[in-house]
Amino acid sequence: MSQPQESAAVEAYRPSWRDFLSFSTDHKIIGMQYLVTSFVFYILGGLLAVGIRTELATPEVDFVSRELYNGLFTVHGTVMIFLWIVPAGAGLANYLVPLMIGAKDMAFPRLNAVAFWLIIPGGILLMSSFFVGAPGAGWTAYPPLSTTGDKAGEFIWIISVLLLGTSSILGGINFMTTIVNMRMPGMGIYDMPLFCWATVSVSILILMSTPVLAGALVLLAFDLMAGTSFFNPTGGGDPIVYQHLFWFYSHPAVYIMIVPLFGVISEIIPVHSRKPIFGYKAIAYSSLVISFLGLIVWAHHMFTSGTPGWLRMFFMVATMIIAVPTGIKVFSWIATLWGGKIRLNSAMLFALGFVSLFVVGGLSGIMLASAPFDIHVHDTYFVVAHLHYVLFGGSVFGIYGAIYHWFPKMTGRMLNETWGKVHFVLTFLGFNLCFLPMHWLGLQGMPRRVAEYDPQFATINMVCTVGSILLAISTLPFLINATWSWLAGSLAPANPWNGLTLEWLTASPPPVENFLEPPVLWSGPYDYGIDTEESEEEKSVDELLAEMKPSA
Repeated sequence: MSQPQESAAVEAYRPSWRDFLSFSTDHKIIGMQYLVTSFVFYILGGLLAVGIRTELATPEVDFVSRELYNGLFTVHGTVMIFLWIVPAGAGLANYLVPLMIGAKDMAFPRLNAVAFWLIIPGGILLMSSFFVGAPGAGWTAYPPLSTTGDKAGEFIWIISVLLLGTSSILGGINFMTTIVNMRMPGMGIYDMPLFCWATVSVSILILMSTPVLAGALVLLAFDLMAGTSFFNPTGGGDPIVYQHLFWFYSHPAVYIMIVPLFGVISEIIPVHSRKPIFGYKAIAYSSLVISFLGLIVWAHHMFTSGTPGWLRMFFMVATMIIAVPTGIKVFSWIATLWGGKIRLNSAMLFALGFVSLFVVGGLSGIMLASAPFDIHVHDTYFVVAHLHYVLFGGSVFGIYGAIYHWFPKMTGRMLNETWGKVHFVLTFLGFNLCFLPMHWLGLQGMPRRVAEYDPQFATINMVCTVGSILLAISTLPFLINATWSWLAGSLAPANPWNGLTLEWLTASPPPVENFLEPPVLWSGPYDYGIDTEESEEEKSVDELLAEMKPSA
């Protein structure tokens, strides 16, 4: 996309560990703060998940009460969404977007830092709610079911989610402003990497839906602490209104989590298959279509809540239609892979794992979009399986793929590929062993959100528990690999993958303001496939770009 800067003149800037503990305004520091912090919460949320699965290994209540079990999966679900997947996506966007568009930093650097530092008190409060009585009705905390929990714990839970939602809104404003106003001269909207399109789409969703959740939680807090009756039916309130407000955010939240990783996959696949992306504009516009349709499908979560038949029909059709732009992406990725020079490194393996597992989650999503089928499996483990195939098989595999792909750029070090492949195999096997059998459990009628169940489900639940333990163990190779590589791994070149987007055309890690001189745009971000006798893998990016540069 631009002329590479002279490698001798570009010295990698390696920040001190103290920089990561400071109120830095450097988007690269903030991006890595997001990623490391979110991964810490991922481990905590994963430990809660292992606790849940350990309790479910047998039909009887073993080591937690019913109320404590409810608190376990309430905090587990909230942590994984608000403190792991959403912040990890924000961290990737923070690090990559300014580099990809040739900017020196984000539009509002101080606001960017504030958005990150809201994560810390929000996370502490959220974890604290577990110890003082987390909401007892599941992470959705529907009133009046939430009366089974402790009001203080629920109030802390609400405050934590409000802080985390505020962080998300501030980030959305910053990303939109940065991409719209700070692209390098000559970079039109069709010259942007697809990750930037995904970031714009997510920012729109955040700004449209998150304030609705904030308003609902404020009203719920008044009901809990001040005795009002916005949602309490004993005082004339309507809990169904709360569900509408809650799901108006919480279904778009699925796309807030997954669309950034769509962008990641659109970056990884063309680089590691050495082909131009198939259907650039179709992928770009499909992200915007998902943002629009994501705002009008929320009530498919409420088919059993007394929704009128005509309204069920509308949301059923809208939910099925949203599979179209998602399918466009999947078919475009497959077409990009077709005939490519595929390198099955760790980043590519996780990208392919993302595509395969997300397709399974998407197919079960189409099934759940059908009102008759949804009513049959509502609140069963079929829904749990679907959710995890989309958000773990999708988002988490995408995050891992992004880390393996951009770790050299972020740290200046190369990850060990052998350990990366071990990590992928263990994660893929553990995930499918844990969640694939849940489809059968749901179809046979096992309800979710219960600590005890009919003994006929015991064998399958034990299989799921073994899978969850393997999934937890799979994190260890990654932790060892990432820690050792960051401290003592082999030094990374500026462009280890021969990528063409702008972030690969500066040092690893980049200097403070990203580029020593303004980059010059003269090719597209996915212009691979140069006809040359020498293999692209054997050439440096400088040689490739010299061939692509037009003569004077």
